[in-house]
Amino acid sequence: MQIGGVQKTSLLDFPDKISAIVFTQGCNFRCGYCHNPELIVLKNEPSYTVDGFFEFLETRKGKLDGVVITGGEPCLQKDLIEFIRRIKNMGFLVKLDTNGSFPDVLEKALPYIDYVAMDIKAPIDKYFEIAKYNPDKILKSISLIMNSGVDYEFRTTVVKSQLNYEDFRQIGELIKGAKKYYLQKFVPSKTLDENMMNETTYSNAEFKEIKNILSEYVENVVIR
Repeated sequence: MQIGGVQKTSLLDFPDKISAIVFTQGCNFRCGYCHNPELIVLKNEPSYTVDGFFEFLETRKGKLDGVVITGGEPCLQKDLIEFIRRIKNMGFLVKLDTNGSFPDVLEKALPYIDYVAMDIKAPIDKYFEIAKYNPDKILKSISLIMNSGVDYEFRTTVVKSQLNYEDFRQIGELIKGAKKYYLQKFVPSKTLDENMMNETTYSNAEFKEIKNILSEYVENVVIR
């Protein structure tokens, strides 16, 4: 497990839970707006050892509800399932963040996790344009999550120049019947592509229109 960093406490990343966050190294996507660009390349120089993380977690029993595993892309980690099981055996809940490009790993992880969040980068025909990755396994991951019985959310980081209203309708079709979908306002702070620092997101009024479109497909659409 290549750990790129640990946030010891979060009140926001695991819905209704107090959690620690583990950031894994390595990602197979290259989204220009990525706000964790330092985690994209697998450096083989973990900033936190696995043993060190579990020593920390031992001190948080009774103080934390769970652990969020994010990245990077956690499903790149060969020992992800073992890592999740070890956390669960300590009595903590587990939330997994994923880009959905490794459905086989996701399928093995789902029986052990309590919450999963999957990024929907774009409608299928725009996936490569935005994520620089072939989207051929995305639909399988969406289906696995929606039929797993595990609590979940889908989410999209919204850059105005990348996604138009029709794109959101197509995304709605991809996740039709989903419980929760979060529209995340792009905030230019730290990005993989420095040109993205000049990009903007939609206005609040425009987001309401987008939400209305998506509400035809998804039970609960939230802007954050």
